[in-house]
Amino acid sequence: MIASLRKQTGLTMVELMVALAIGSFLVVGAVQIYSQSRHYFAINESIARVQETAQFAMNTIEADLRMASNWGRMSRSLAIEGRSLPGEDNPAGLASVPADCGTRWVLDLALPVDGENNVFDLPCAAQGGAQAQSDLITVRRASPAPQPPQAGRLQVQTTRVQGQLYDDGNEPFPIDPADPSPPTTHNLMVSSYYVSQESDLIPGIPTLRRKMLVVGNGVSTITDQEVAPGVENLQVQLGIDVDDDNAVDRYVNPGDEIYDPSAAGYLPGARVISARIWLVVRGLDREVGINDPRNYAPGDVDLGVFNDDQRRLQVSKTILLRNSRT
Repeated sequence: MIASLRKQTGLTMVELMVALAIGSFLVVGAVQIYSQSRHYFAINESIARVQETAQFAMNTIEADLRMASNWGRMSRSLAIEGRSLPGEDNPAGLASVPADCGTRWVLDLALPVDGENNVFDLPCAAQGGAQAQSDLITVRRASPAPQPPQAGRLQVQTTRVQGQLYDDGNEPFPIDPADPSPPTTHNLMVSSYYVSQESDLIPGIPTLRRKMLVVGNGVSTITDQEVAPGVENLQVQLGIDVDDDNAVDRYVNPGDEIYDPSAAGYLPGARVISARIWLVVRGLDREVGINDPRNYAPGDVDLGVFNDDQRRLQVSKTILLRNSRT
């Protein structure tokens, strides 16, 4: 019995200390692995959120731009009656044109794609204040309209050779049931994209916004929508075809007179057939200690190197405007 008791005695002090040392080492290692894993997960999550915001913002602008100058049966803006003309902002006297952003903002169909370089100059105010050194881009097009036509809504009816703006619900062109390609009616769509200093959803964060021509309570009106919080800068350059060969001959900043038929510097035949878009997107939260030595220079601006503990991403894309090509 004495021999049996001796075999069942506990650990010695040395053995206990060795066991505690090994256990402590394993616990410390596990905590460090967990801490590092959590840190890298947070970094990957932040990168993914910034990339997601950039992709969503770019896709939203691209979808609009690709449809620019789509008027239904044709894509020739200069063949649509009722559009703004030099010296005549509203030649057809359309009563449903909202005045907030100016009549030409709505009816200047000769410029299906337009904008301003590093400034927000619309008569209607930028919600939250316009971001400095950021472009504005405007897209004009048409979208399918439900039948019957809606009085009070700005609409355009087009054939293969002509078009007409109207807002009284009475289609200007008769429809022949035997016509294999009858006139079609579409709603007029106008959108201007810009960067605001202040998001409505996340205070203190810049955001991509757009002003849109919509219908509210049976009348055409303009709304200001928040698109993507975190977008900090928007830059645009427009690809111009000057010799009608469907190839870009030069890129210019938005607002250049070369493509504006009403401007003194207009080059006859010049058409916008593509657009380069740059977006600078920042994270929604500060990341203390982040090292970002990149000099951000989208488009024609130099934003410099930021040192504010914010994660950023610059993306760019060239978009072909399929309706502007002959």
